[in-house]
Amino acid sequence: MSALSLYVDKGSFLNKLHPYTKLLYVFAAILIPLIGGRLLIFPLTILFSLILLLTGRVFRRALPLVAFSFTLIIVIFLIQGLFYHKNENPLFNIRILTFYREGVIYAAGIALNILNMLLSFAVFVLTTAPQDLVEEMEKNGFSPKFGYVINSVFQIVPQMMKTRDTIVDAQRSRGMETEGSLFTRIRAFLPLISPVVMSALINTRERAIALEVRGFGRRNKRSYITDRKKSSADIVISIILAALILAVSVWRILSCLS
Repeated sequence: MSALSLYVDKGSFLNKLHPYTKLLYVFAAILIPLIGGRLLIFPLTILFSLILLLTGRVFRRALPLVAFSFTLIIVIFLIQGLFYHKNENPLFNIRILTFYREGVIYAAGIALNILNMLLSFAVFVLTTAPQDLVEEMEKNGFSPKFGYVINSVFQIVPQMMKTRDTIVDAQRSRGMETEGSLFTRIRAFLPLISPVVMSALINTRERAIALEVRGFGRRNKRSYITDRKKSSADIVISIILAALILAVSVWRILSCLS
């Protein structure tokens, strides 16, 4: 069974950081704008995540996530800009459609939040080996079954992508058209659903059997080949992130009291 994940080992400083440090960054990147309550904070965390993706040399791997998010963001702007229940002041018109200022601002908040979460999670997922995270969690007392669930979550997307590509290649070799107009692509997509789902179920069963054969259900204490310890960079980064969360929280409380 091949180990699949979105993780890419580029030998960057992000790959060398402890998984918990990068996980703390995800929480900080999500919490700081939400606690701050200002839209202007979102572009700062988004920009910082983009810088990390570029320096970690995994920005291209994150592009599909960004492309997917923009599709969702466009839909959000259409719905909220036109039908938000607090719409009062027209902002601009596109033929017969009128977009309102309140709806556009509300949609901007949702869109920035989505983009911020996707990019921060991309920093974590693309630079962290799933087995490293699961191993560290088990060392800290988490159940191996819980670790298996986490590992499966990391593997499900690349597993589905690999299965889809295999089925598409098989259909093309049999003469099925998979490219062309929108109707042609939809017609080619429908036969993919059943094989992909069945393949996911079969892979889950095979993985469960393989794990039991390797003693997954044993109750005795586990041993580990490597002992990953936090470096000085991990400690410094963790302190900075915790301090930022605390500072933003105190600032928000003081601004609410004043």
